[in-house]
Amino acid sequence: MTNIVVRKNGPCLVQGDDVTLVDADGKEIPIERRPFALCRCGASERKPFCDGSHNRIGFDGSLATGG
Repeated sequence: MTNIVVRKNGPCLVQGDDVTLVDADGKEIPIERRPFALCRCGASERKPFCDGSHNRIGFDGSLATGG
């Protein structure tokens, strides 16, 4: 089973062994370790992976609700 956990003011943590990460061109992106975190703040030097930049820039990861 795969779980994706949206961390408060941080990345999306992807847990599970049955996950394949694919870029916009359909090429598989190697996953070096599991679980892994995907950047949400846009400041990571290792995109699409998180490098902790959200802490440095004070990322506010509040999710929009309602509409």
